[in-house]
Amino acid sequence: MNLKIFKHTNKNNMKKTTKFLNLSAIAMVLFSVVLVSCKKDNGGGITPPVITSENLNGPVTGTRNLDAAITYTITGPVVVQSGATLNIPAGTMIKANKGFNNYILVLQGGKINVNGTADKPVTMTADIPNAEAGHWGGLIINGKAPLSGGTTGTTEVSSEHQYGGNIANDNSGSITYLTIAYSGARSSADVEHNGLTLNGVGNGTRIENVYILNGADDGVEFFGGTVNVKNLLVVNPDDDMFDFTQGYTGTLENAYGIWETGYTSTESDPRGIEADGNLDGKFPEQTGQSDFAVKNVTFDLRLAPATDGDIQNVTNKMQDVIKMRRGAKAAITNALVKGTGTAIDLIDFTDGKGTGNAESSVSLTSSLAAAQILGKQINPQTGFPNGKVEPGNTGCTTGVFAWTKYNF
Repeated sequence: MNLKIFKHTNKNNMKKTTKFLNLSAIAMVLFSVVLVSCKKDNGGGITPPVITSENLNGPVTGTRNLDAAITYTITGPVVVQSGATLNIPAGTMIKANKGFNNYILVLQGGKINVNGTADKPVTMTADIPNAEAGHWGGLIINGKAPLSGGTTGTTEVSSEHQYGGNIANDNSGSITYLTIAYSGARSSADVEHNGLTLNGVGNGTRIENVYILNGADDGVEFFGGTVNVKNLLVVNPDDDMFDFTQGYTGTLENAYGIWETGYTSTESDPRGIEADGNLDGKFPEQTGQSDFAVKNVTFDLRLAPATDGDIQNVTNKMQDVIKMRRGAKAAITNALVKGTGTAIDLIDFTDGKGTGNAESSVSLTSSLAAAQILGKQINPQTGFPNGKVEPGNTGCTTGVFAWTKYNF
């Protein structure tokens, strides 16, 4: 889980790119894109300028389009400013240089429209073959939807970039058919990106059909907000597959997480689902703790069975399949864990900073053999009557991910 800092400052440097800037101004702007002239569209309107430079970095202002015929490279922070829109057409390839500061960030009031299709998805990936997890920063969206306690937060990249508010239906754009690969770069053990980071994102934002591959830290992390996400495939996340915190109240529907054969996590406590009611368990008194739903989810552990008997060594082990803690409440239905790997606990409600909400309902079917469960099926066995390991769940269908070409 990423650590966040609470502040209330929100000052963004708004910059406009023109054709005739002197050299000193160019050095300050650091936005190496070339914009073609605006043209009339077929309807008589004005089409937005197209970013024609292969290098992407710096602020995005106004409305800007990428060109699917160009392979772009992120060479520094790409920051979509408040009031701006970045449109990414189907089939666009975006690569990123290695480094923590190579990411796409959508500020509050900004929008990103990733307009991929099943036949032509949009891809954001590393700029080299055979990259490792954590090569670049990933995609971060800051919205104005509520957080626990009615607070605001700031991203790890800058204390000036605020998220959270009181607009539940806030709209940060639309994302469909997007692959994010080799993201999750870190600047320290406690400051790291995820594959997809959703900070206070509102349910006016559409996010469907996303594939996150070989990312460091979490596949996706929800820091508060109300956004609903549908059809999410996460393969080989270094930490948690699906992470919820800081008062998240939306729904994740059709989620599939995989650890492939031969994969090893470097984290001490990787999980299928990790849920906190408030940020890092530091604010148990806050109102509006996480209260969300997960519908149709599969955890597929294809690892070789652990043989060393040391449950603290997470090689080939998942700490908990589902972790509900620190005041988090959830309704998790039709969940399935399967595969050859091992897990310590199947469902765990315990934590040193507070248990999960006792009203949580969790239904998990396990096809793991008894020897693959190193701890308990449900921890604790009492006090959480709606936490159940029971037969009958089928999990998430793989058919919704046919567009990824992943071999299930």
